[in-house]
Amino acid sequence: MTFTDDRIAQGLMLPVMETFYSLQGEGYHTGKAAFFVRIGGCDNGCWWCDIKESWDAELHPAIHIDEVVFQAEKHPARSVVITGGEPLLYNLNPLCALLHQKGFEIFLETSGSEPPRGSFDWICLSPKKQSPPLDALYPVANELKVIIFEQSDIAWAEDNAYKVNPGCKLFMQAEWSAREVVTPAIVDYILQHPWWMLSLQSHKYIHIP
Repeated sequence: MTFTDDRIAQGLMLPVMETFYSLQGEGYHTGKAAFFVRIGGCDNGCWWCDIKESWDAELHPAIHIDEVVFQAEKHPARSVVITGGEPLLYNLNPLCALLHQKGFEIFLETSGSEPPRGSFDWICLSPKKQSPPLDALYPVANELKVIIFEQSDIAWAEDNAYKVNPGCKLFMQAEWSAREVVTPAIVDYILQHPWWMLSLQSHKYIHIP
C-alpha cells in the first residue's frame, strides 16, 4: 500500500472527480444552494448512469480533505452534497467531522450498497436493483429516491418503501432518457398513492451542473 493509498483508507484523501457550487436539482432539497463533492468509484454500474466517468476511481486524483473543505468555504451556502459514484466506498468520517466543525450541513447521496461511514445530516437513499441496499441503510435514510425506467420499477420502489423508517420522504424520479414515457405513469401512481412525491431533475431542465 502506498502512502496515498494509506491516506485514502484513513479518509484523509479522497479520489474527487469534481467539485462545484450549484443548486440541488433533485429530491427533497430541490432548489437549495450547495457545494457538491463528487467522489470517484462505483460498485453499481447502472447502464443508464449519466456520470459513467465517475466509475473508475483511478481516473481521479486523490485530494486531501483540507482542500475539499477549503474550496467549500469559498461559497456562501453552508450545505455540502457528497455524491458519486458511490461515496460510501470510502471512510467519510474525517471529511464529515471537518465539515461539521466548519458549520456545514452534510447531505449524502448513496445507493446504500456499502455500510455508512460518516456523520450526515441527511441521507438520500437511491437503491439499485443490481446491488440492493444493505439492511443498515434503510432505517437511517431520510429520503428514498427511486429511479423509474419502466413501469415495473414502481413495484421495486414499493418494495424499498416498506423497509425505510416511517418518517422517510418517498420520491419517484424518471430515468432521464425515459422521462417522457414514464413520468405520466409516475404522476398517475402518485395521485393514487399520495405518500409518494415526484422528483424531477430540475438542473437538467434549466441547464445547470
